[in-house]
Amino acid sequence: MAPERQYTPGLALLDDLLHLHDHLGIQRVVIVHPSPYGSDNTCTLDALRSLGGRGRGVAVIDAHTSDAELQNMHDAGVRGVRINLETNGIEDSAFAARQVMWAHERVKSMGWHLQLYTNLAVFASLARTLDQVSVPVVLDHFARAVAARGIDQPHFAHLLARVRDGQAWVKLSAPHRISEKPDGLEASVIAQTLIAANPDRMLWGSDWPHPGVALGQLRQREVVEPFNPIDDGRALNRFLDWEKNPSLQKKILVDNPAELYRFPPLDE
Repeated sequence: MAPERQYTPGLALLDDLLHLHDHLGIQRVVIVHPSPYGSDNTCTLDALRSLGGRGRGVAVIDAHTSDAELQNMHDAGVRGVRINLETNGIEDSAFAARQVMWAHERVKSMGWHLQLYTNLAVFASLARTLDQVSVPVVLDHFARAVAARGIDQPHFAHLLARVRDGQAWVKLSAPHRISEKPDGLEASVIAQTLIAANPDRMLWGSDWPHPGVALGQLRQREVVEPFNPIDDGRALNRFLDWEKNPSLQKKILVDNPAELYRFPPLDE
């Protein structure tokens, strides 16, 4: 793991993931490279090779990542690069803009997307920068909209406008990250508003194995941090509560990720 990591997670094995997916009836998976590994994608690539065509990945790169390494990642199934600003509490818009443009230049020829983990304010500050980006832009975890503040909170209208115009994809994942209410209840209005804005730009994610601490809780790098006790079956059913139209459920769960991550067609 990276010495500068913010936290130390426990073990989450590929066999555990596959067992969960068999139980839930999930056929394909996108592995988002976790921050404790820094830009060392070895573990993520090993999992992708084990998954074969069943898996896709989102990697983390830095200035030392070579073009040959990018091609190696692409061959293993990587289809995006993650820019994680939120975990390190980065609010500097100029720094964020430089990171976005640098990553864009590195991966645009691969046809990869950019996945941003940041909050609404920083995302809004990147509008002019993102207008220069020629690849899809995906926002982690509801773009960190604070569920208790509702749909009138600052910068949420900007997010909706980008979603409506097809300029941003949003992952409806880990409502416990944006809501302190049991079962992520407050996140329902946020999720339904985003879906209504443009279901073609919605993605669902489980966020397994559920790292992260409660709002305001300090992290200790030297201590193995337990995963959140999330009911994964309930997480999937919660999405079906947010969107009850079967055709839109299929769009968000199957068709949209197939398009973004370039999965081969499923055998009907």
